[in-house]
Amino acid sequence: MNDFSTDTLAAPLVAPLAAAHDDDRSGWLMYHSVGVYPGHQQAMTEALATFTDYWCAANERRWDLALAARACLLADWAELVGARAQDVFGAQNVTEAFARFLDGLGDAILRGKTVLVAADCFPSLHFLLRGEAQRRGFAVRTVPVREGESCVLDEDFIGAWRDDVALALVTWVSSLTSKRVDLRAIRAHALRTGSLVALDVTQGIGILPFDVRETPFDFVCGSTLKWLCGAPGTGLGYVAPHLMAQGMEPSVRGWFSQDDPFNWDLERFAYAPDARRFDTGTPSVLPFIASQPGMRWVRAQPVDSLRAHNLALCHVLIDLLDEKGYTVLSPRADDERGASIMARAPEHLDPAQIVHELSKARLFVDARGRTIRFSPGICTSAAGIERLAPCLPR
Repeated sequence: MNDFSTDTLAAPLVAPLAAAHDDDRSGWLMYHSVGVYPGHQQAMTEALATFTDYWCAANERRWDLALAARACLLADWAELVGARAQDVFGAQNVTEAFARFLDGLGDAILRGKTVLVAADCFPSLHFLLRGEAQRRGFAVRTVPVREGESCVLDEDFIGAWRDDVALALVTWVSSLTSKRVDLRAIRAHALRTGSLVALDVTQGIGILPFDVRETPFDFVCGSTLKWLCGAPGTGLGYVAPHLMAQGMEPSVRGWFSQDDPFNWDLERFAYAPDARRFDTGTPSVLPFIASQPGMRWVRAQPVDSLRAHNLALCHVLIDLLDEKGYTVLSPRADDERGASIMARAPEHLDPAQIVHELSKARLFVDARGRTIRFSPGICTSAAGIERLAPCLPR
């Protein structure tokens, strides 16, 4: 069943508005979906109010200020991943960011070749790849989950990565198991095969350290949701300078794809020399402005302190799930796992009902099929986990 429906969209906003006044996030275990931080609502409200003030002001500066605010978030994300500001671009979501990168790769790179992807990669990217494969003449090789395992193992992914692979799409941290890929092993194999590598960092960035200068990849994508505590509508992409220098020319382009967006000479279009070439028409700004306070807050915290808090609560969660009889799907070794604990509910229990009942006690998790996802972040407390113990059915 879909998460969304017209009934959901048409429902009155009384319940969400009432909940907004409750500052207790001690049982928030959904950082794999939406991140929160202390003072979140106030900071986002102030950022949007500032935008409203200058956008509605009777002067000519609104676009200058709006685009500067958008550029600020892009620069912050670039610095977070160890990139230069001119090598990143914004999109609506991760799928769109990856689609723009694919669009910029010449047909000579992909046609007749293979794109490698793991079965537990985010489904939206699978859907994109399969459609593009038919249109552009490449094959998609999906590495399956080995029988008896809950995720695609690194050795299986590398084992399926042969010389015919033009591009490997790698998910750093799985959204279904929190299994973490060994980035150095992936990078080393890419060098041996000469393949391009695209890396989705969505489920890890902001809680785990990552630097594209230490483990270089050709493309990196993510969003400000999850551990970066931002808003939906902010996809982010990084393209390695060596690819940009080869003259990537995405077919979907617009006035903001140029070095000077105000060049309106129809005979004189030229791509921007940097990642701005992946922009198209008039850019979205509101999601970037709404996401800036979360980005600023996360970047002000030492990553190791956020991770230490997360790890302490993850260890308690694993012990609790073991005691309750759930099958823990996430790796137990801290260095093989992201920041979430995923578990399969026992067959006699309805995962959707578990999620619903826990929410009544202000314990927020979600389910994908029989998998229940727990992700403790900075607002989650030991008291929240203690409250979970008697509420989670055996």
